[in-house]
Amino acid sequence: MGTLRDLQYALQEKIEELRQRDALIDELELELDQKDELIQKLQNELDKYRSVIKPATQQVHKASVLQEQHRTKRQAISGEPTAFDIHELSHVTLPFYPKSPQSKDLIKEAILDNDFMKNLELSQIQEIVDSMYPVEYGKDSCIIKEGDVGSLVYVMEALTNVKLWAIDRQCFQTIMMRTGLIKHAEYMEFLKSVPTFQGLSEEILSKLADVMEETHYGDGEYIVRQGARGDTFFIISKGKVNVTREDLPNDMPVYLRALGKGDWFGEKALQGEDIRTANVIAADAVTCLVIDRDSFKHLIGGLEDVSNKGYEDAGAKAKYEAENAFFCNLKLVDFNIIDTLGVGGFGRVELVGCLNKVQLKSDEIKTFAMKILKKRHIVDTRQQEHIRSEKQIMQEAHSDFIVRLYRTFKDAKYLYMLMEACLGGELWTILRDRGSFEDSTTRFYTACVVEAFAYLHSKGIIYRDLKPENLILDHRGYAKLVDFGFAKKIGFGKKTWTFCGTPEYVAPEIILNKGHDISADYWSLGILMYELLTGSPPFSGPDPMKTYNIILRGIDMIEFPKKITKNAANLIKKLCRDNPSERLGNLKNGVKDIQKHKWFEGFNWEGLRKGTLTPPIIPEVSSSTDTSNFDSFPEDNDDPPPDDMSGWDTDF
Repeated sequence: MGTLRDLQYALQEKIEELRQRDALIDELELELDQKDELIQKLQNELDKYRSVIKPATQQVHKASVLQEQHRTKRQAISGEPTAFDIHELSHVTLPFYPKSPQSKDLIKEAILDNDFMKNLELSQIQEIVDSMYPVEYGKDSCIIKEGDVGSLVYVMEALTNVKLWAIDRQCFQTIMMRTGLIKHAEYMEFLKSVPTFQGLSEEILSKLADVMEETHYGDGEYIVRQGARGDTFFIISKGKVNVTREDLPNDMPVYLRALGKGDWFGEKALQGEDIRTANVIAADAVTCLVIDRDSFKHLIGGLEDVSNKGYEDAGAKAKYEAENAFFCNLKLVDFNIIDTLGVGGFGRVELVGCLNKVQLKSDEIKTFAMKILKKRHIVDTRQQEHIRSEKQIMQEAHSDFIVRLYRTFKDAKYLYMLMEACLGGELWTILRDRGSFEDSTTRFYTACVVEAFAYLHSKGIIYRDLKPENLILDHRGYAKLVDFGFAKKIGFGKKTWTFCGTPEYVAPEIILNKGHDISADYWSLGILMYELLTGSPPFSGPDPMKTYNIILRGIDMIEFPKKITKNAANLIKKLCRDNPSERLGNLKNGVKDIQKHKWFEGFNWEGLRKGTLTPPIIPEVSSSTDTSNFDSFPEDNDDPPPDDMSGWDTDF
């Protein structure tokens, strides 16, 4: 009896379990039906969005989604500009602070343990050690405060009552510059004394000085052997050598002459005659500057005078001069803010309208981009020289691949830069939303940058802050360089020393404080290509210092994804050579080496320059006030900055 009852209970439980399972299945089926219905509704809404209401909803979309994303933009960093020349530097007296041998060793070890400073020359390390001064702090003292503008490097000697050795940035840069400039000037003087080189321009001589390498020989060591093949030219920078010759095989060598500092030998090897006609033997410890035939050929014989390349025609110049006359009559009160195009540490970029109908003779709202800079922030970060340079360079830049600066205004708190409004949006935004670009799309934007660089470099101007954030599309879809805060006119065959740029794009010679020139721009062009093709730059770390370490390892340590074609990879690697003198764009044919590279085969450069080439992406711009291609930014609710009446901005 009990067994039957147990069986009935078990059967009822099973039936109830099956009922519950059926009910659950019914619920799941209903839920799936509802999901299918919801998916169909969403699809219909998406179709409507694409075809009808995209412009109307775009601002809402930007405010809710893109506002968070735009925070990931990379900020450029910079030290204050330096303006020393070789004559000033050679007369600068560096500070000297006496130290115990133990302190000297401690500082030297700290320098050699630093990833960047360990690359310095021994003479530079010694000067840094001598120039560091003592600083002491009591327990719990604040040494570095987050957010402060930093200009000191510390080496710690004691922990509790902290003892530090410090050097300020200006002194450090002076040491870096002095060593580099004195050596470069010395190499230039050596080269100018060689008859073979006396007809060469300063620019080419400077490039030769850059590629010359020091080699060292011990007493009695053969530098050149008679009868051997050779492709190297030598200049003696230290020590003496003896030149001998054997008239017949197995004869005793005959002494010909001695050579010393500033003398040279082996110049015929540069012209292709590679059989040595004499022996050259070190008579004591000898240092020679050497250059090989391949390096020489890369730089000599066809390096054009880029300053005569005709990147600016007379018609364009006349047009810009007429524009300047018009803009001179406008006042700050003639403009009203329509929307924000960008926000940064410097201030904001606003789309502004001009309603001065007397000037414009039209009811149409003429719009511009107005960059508004906080004067006090510029002074606090010591960027006055950079801002002055930005204004000067942009006002004189007459290229279709560079955003125009029409004029500037100022008041007690701000500087205002009135610029051409390019409403196609930032290339950075498009790259972010698409993930990466096809080969042909990347080629178009890279070509726009090549044209901008060709124009700037032909005027002796270095740009120094290339990245997708600083490329903006006009209404046609053509890319233009914007933000010239780090651009500088350095001339030809000259270097500059300020550490500046965006970490992922900084060239090795900038990191190592070796001095840099326009070849740093070609490095950044290779980085841009890689980022456009993949969505990420090749060198990237969790913080700037780690990024610099990765950069110093070199492009050959980077594994290229398969989506980068063979020709694109080849061009990137030729642009990102560690040695600036080996980079494409910086060789004897200049920018033409880039334009004629296989990756650009068949590209219509003439169509690009004339504006007849169809861009790969044509932005939707409905009117002169349409800002839908830009992210949304919160209103400026910050307190106004303090006045700055120091007068550094008299040129504005």
